[in-house]
Amino acid sequence: MHLLTKIAWFGSVLAAAAFGADTTVAQPPVKPWETSAMTVESGVLWEIGTGTPFPYRLWETQVSWKSAEIFGRGFDDGSRVILRHRFALVGAIIQQGPESHYFAVSASPSLEWWNAAGTWSLYGGAGGGFGLVDAQGIKGGQGQDFTLNWLMRGGIEHVISKNTRVSAGIMYQHMSNGGQTKPNPGIDALGFMVGYSWTQ
Repeated sequence: MHLLTKIAWFGSVLAAAAFGADTTVAQPPVKPWETSAMTVESGVLWEIGTGTPFPYRLWETQVSWKSAEIFGRGFDDGSRVILRHRFALVGAIIQQGPESHYFAVSASPSLEWWNAAGTWSLYGGAGGGFGLVDAQGIKGGQGQDFTLNWLMRGGIEHVISKNTRVSAGIMYQHMSNGGQTKPNPGIDALGFMVGYSWTQ
């Protein structure tokens, strides 16, 4: 009986050890391009065109969503080029022009090169959309409220923690009504944007 008690006790200890052991398998870290992300970017754009006599300045903020990678290619050194969708809500305060604000939506691909460690990237993209400006009917200003927009952007993004990143870049943005009014001066603006992103 004494031997059976010892066997039972020993078996209980082994069972407890088996159930208490950590059976989880370490997962590889998620790369920045494997998840979607939200980004808030803000900056200043200055008029660089010749279509309007007003020296427009736009204080702009964009809230954008980027999908996970939709297409990508890895290189021998471990770096990777990827393509993903980008959709943005745009809001701008207009200074040094007859209008005061602009709201729009835009869409564009985001082309990104990531280093092998997935800690920083170079990005670029071009696309467009539409929006509304508070046109004032002043010569040299915007001809109507409804506008089309087109943009080009590029910069660098750096991962600062598991789920967050910061970015800095330049952006060119064109806004006009596509010739629906004459004259149609439009705005051609160039400037910088800084951003903060978090993965979903």
